[in-house]
Amino acid sequence: MELDKIEKLLEKYFEANTTVAEEKLLGAYFSKDDIPEKLQQYIPLFSFMDGAKKEQFSKEVVLEPETKVASKSLYKWMSIAAAVMLMFGVYLGKNYYEEKELEQQQALYAYNETKKALDMLSQNMERGTEKIGYLNEFVVAKQKIYNKN
Repeated sequence: MELDKIEKLLEKYFEANTTVAEEKLLGAYFSKDDIPEKLQQYIPLFSFMDGAKKEQFSKEVVLEPETKVASKSLYKWMSIAAAVMLMFGVYLGKNYYEEKELEQQQALYAYNETKKALDMLSQNMERGTEKIGYLNEFVVAKQKIYNKN
């Protein structure tokens, strides 16, 4: 029965679903001497885990104290950089919208000039068709004259 329980705990362990208490139970089980042969392959894993828990760093870690001057200086320069970037963004944005507005004005001017040119062409075309009407009457009269002869 204990073997089945250990096998189920091993499955949970390899699926990363065990609790700390269950992992301690597995560590205690594999530290015993009478382990079945099919589970002996896991002994080095759990003995390594026990050994790793006991390891400690023996050297002294010296941390340099953080100076407040450096953080204030960094904060000051970051503030300046942010302000410069903000002004640069506003300048570029203003130029972009001014160029867009100028482009729209130029397009409107070109549209109005084209409209004027087409209106003038239309008026001249009407005068031309009136002249063609007179020409048509001339052609009809000429045909009447030639037909009489």
